[in-house]
Amino acid sequence: MTTEPAISIHALTKSYGRVQALRGVDLEVNRGEVFGFLGPNGAGKTTTIRCLLDLIRPDGGTTRVLGLDPQADPVAVRRRVAYLPGELNLEANLSAERALRYLADLRGDGIDWNRVRDLARRLNLDLKTQIKNMSKGNKQKVGVVQAFMAPAELLLLDEPTSGLDPLMQQEVYRLVREAQAAGTTIFFSSHIIGEVQAIAERVAIIRDGRIVQTVEPRELISMSVRRVRVRLREPLPEGALVAVPGATLIERDGDSLTVQIEGEMDALIKTLAAFPVVDLETERPSLEEIFLTLYEN
Repeated sequence: MTTEPAISIHALTKSYGRVQALRGVDLEVNRGEVFGFLGPNGAGKTTTIRCLLDLIRPDGGTTRVLGLDPQADPVAVRRRVAYLPGELNLEANLSAERALRYLADLRGDGIDWNRVRDLARRLNLDLKTQIKNMSKGNKQKVGVVQAFMAPAELLLLDEPTSGLDPLMQQEVYRLVREAQAAGTTIFFSSHIIGEVQAIAERVAIIRDGRIVQTVEPRELISMSVRRVRVRLREPLPEGALVAVPGATLIERDGDSLTVQIEGEMDALIKTLAAFPVVDLETERPSLEEIFLTLYEN
């Protein structure tokens, strides 16, 4: 089995006129891993993915996909890769099945239509419905089906759960795990922290065309400040939180308090466990707050 990365990017740059979309991106994705690409809209996620498929040409830097140069042999790359674009444009007058058959013909692979029907069933997608009569979520389901309907060594998924309800999001996560178990590498972009934490083994954070950091998902939360709202049966004694690392009491209202906590929550939870807790609510940091924390550090 090759130890060569599934994706290797070095010093990748791309501009659209005066707008610098990528400013020297360096990234490696190992074979067989689920890798998240996290960032706000406009950060450079889609541009990076399109460069990997030679859908657009970078201004500088190098890319390798499954050991191949996408600019030198884009057909060979696309033959081994399945791709879900952020916005999949389909012929409005086709049914979902006709659209999928058209895409299957473009791939040239022998598609198992029992597999297609099973995917449609799992995603609650009616293959007979015309694209023009579908909601955004159902159009997204068609895109998910076309990405997963043929075996691939690498899956490139650009915002794969966009427009899907929570139940369907979970089904997509299951499809990702099944693909990984079959030996596929998955590289997916997202701006949703919970999604990355649910399925990724590693995540690269991109902002303004630069990789801020590459971490494990569990490290994301420990990088930022959270707020914890607690209601007790009786007021918390003065100074009870002094020994809790990273904890700051920012509001107190009788038996309710709001605590700001930086880093791990373990010490705070253990301290609060000594008192009768009625309710506890944690406010997750926004993606922007995590970026700001990373930049400050």
